[in-house]
Amino acid sequence: MDEAPRIRRELASATEAHLRGRARWHPLEIAFWLAAVASIYFLPGRHLILTEIAILGLFALSLDLILGYAGIISLGHAAAFGVGSYVAGLLAKHAIVDEPLLALIISGLAATLLGLATSALVLRGTDLTRIMVTLGVALMLREIANRYAWLTGGADGLQGIEIKPLLGVFRFDIFGHTAYCYALAVLFVLFLVARRLVNSPFALSLLSIKGSALRATAVGVPVNRRLIAIYTVACGYAGIAGALLAQTTAFVSLDVFSFERSADLLLVLIIGGTGYLYGGLLGAVVFKLMQDYLSTLTPQYWPFWIGLLFVAMVLVGRERLQAWTLPLRRLAARLDRRAPGASAASSEVR
Repeated sequence: MDEAPRIRRELASATEAHLRGRARWHPLEIAFWLAAVASIYFLPGRHLILTEIAILGLFALSLDLILGYAGIISLGHAAAFGVGSYVAGLLAKHAIVDEPLLALIISGLAATLLGLATSALVLRGTDLTRIMVTLGVALMLREIANRYAWLTGGADGLQGIEIKPLLGVFRFDIFGHTAYCYALAVLFVLFLVARRLVNSPFALSLLSIKGSALRATAVGVPVNRRLIAIYTVACGYAGIAGALLAQTTAFVSLDVFSFERSADLLLVLIIGGTGYLYGGLLGAVVFKLMQDYLSTLTPQYWPFWIGLLFVAMVLVGRERLQAWTLPLRRLAARLDRRAPGASAASSEVR
């Protein structure tokens, strides 16, 4: 009996050391964000598409929080995205809130409440049940937005939105300079929050639930509360992404609730991978640039080439793709070991 407290202390110390190692910034992470900041100055002509990439990356990050860490599959994540879009659009159109940043926070809170209200439905049953329930929620919200066209604009979209200057100083221009800086800053701040979240004991409990909810329950993890919490947070992130889209384009349509938007999100995570946050960001970069290039090359048939690429990825398999990227991962591990304060326990690249 005397050994139990000592074992618990040792386990707690080992867990803390492990989480500290995971939370430490790697050189490639720093390089990624430095490149993002550099794009503000060196790619001024591409700020419009870069804004779309930042918004899609934040949207994909929200799905990765529930799919990569909790194993919750969703085909209706656009529900929270759409709520955030319409709330931000209505706040701006009717001049209820003039400050875009405040409207962004309110939109995120509205999507968070949606996530909390629907979490009991979404988290019941198996993966197939969750897929159908999330899809049903998105379709119902789309029909509600279409039915109350006097408020939402219906099929014509919510028009006449005027976005006031950010912080009363920075006006949104047609070239997307302010929009990109704004979207990138929001993405970075929310990424920091998500990074802190996934490098905490809370994330370890989510991974245990993803591995086996039954075993997690047996060791005392409150499974339902954990899943409700992460689903609610993910919906808040998706709502902020939707609000960013409404504010940077000054337009909202029923498309924000569409099945295609949720499906594209899964494709983004297929490209980038799940369970390490950067998968959604890297997948958004590849997906949007590929979409932009192919739509210019073959305006009518670009979805065919994207579909062909995904079929090839499935046929090749993730194992082969990981083998092809082994030299890059070895380089990342070498840079990690050379970083100041690196420890043997945390110098691994998965």
